[in-house]
Amino acid sequence: MTFRAVRLTEEDRKVSAEIAELEDSELPEGEVEVGVSYSTLNYKDGMILNGIGRLVRNYPHVPGIDFSGTVSSSTDSRYAEGDRVVLTGWRVGEVHWGGYAEKARVSGDWLVKLPDGLSELQAMSVGTAGLTSMLAMQALEDHGIGSAPVLVTGAAGGVGSVAVHLLSQAGYKVAASTGRPETSDYLTKLGADEIVSREELSEPPAAPLASERWGGCIDAVGDTTLAHLLTEMQYGTSVAACGLAGGNQLNTTVIPFLLRGVNLIGIDSVMCPFEVRERAWSRLDELLDREILSEMTTLVGLADVPELASDILAGRVQGRTVVDVGI
Repeated sequence: MTFRAVRLTEEDRKVSAEIAELEDSELPEGEVEVGVSYSTLNYKDGMILNGIGRLVRNYPHVPGIDFSGTVSSSTDSRYAEGDRVVLTGWRVGEVHWGGYAEKARVSGDWLVKLPDGLSELQAMSVGTAGLTSMLAMQALEDHGIGSAPVLVTGAAGGVGSVAVHLLSQAGYKVAASTGRPETSDYLTKLGADEIVSREELSEPPAAPLASERWGGCIDAVGDTTLAHLLTEMQYGTSVAACGLAGGNQLNTTVIPFLLRGVNLIGIDSVMCPFEVRERAWSRLDELLDREILSEMTTLVGLADVPELASDILAGRVQGRTVVDVGI
């Protein structure tokens, strides 16, 4: 049997992508085989498809860091044929073949059964970015959210868009920071109460502490933005940091942590324990507005993936981009 996939090859350290027909015998080892319905296009996918960061070492390779679909066969007693499942993390699409294919074979430990209220398309409209947003929101709640608005940086991107919506749905006041003024109406529709220009946060902090402006923060930018917003956190509140699209350097002082008790929490959805993932997917099922979720989602086919990879790296992609592997 054959199936379609995006196949990456490398020659002279240059990565190229093509739509290829692959054999079932080429699938990697794993207890569960899944007929893949949808995957997503994330920032990390853009890096992989462009050969940036050497995230993939073994070629040929099938990228796509997450997917949803239906179990077609299983030797794992936890999964039966016909079960609807979702996979995020575990370095799928980097070390192990990923979601840009009509079939996948993976470890049963990496899967989560979809909640009854979420379709396979909706699961990928959320995807890794949405799961990361929920993990970040849960981390803020576990440590206590202040009375001021919760700030979301990189708000027009995948993580940021879902974070703005989830926080609003949970009843929090939300400030959305973006470098793209044209997305203001979109972010307001998602639930943002305030739009903050990226320039406000992009300058290095003028002092170790500034006025207490934020009751929590989900930061997907990092670097100078993270250093700046740390000085403006309310006493005893937290920043959940993920993504670091702006860089992984942090030029700050210990003052916000010592004198304001600010918590800096790292969010990593890759090796996330099963119980935490299951709780997050259940909460996503509970909070997501399906109509808004649909409006923030752009559906594309496998053949569109290579070209769109450059767009996401350049910041030209808004909201969530879902790959329908059947078209």
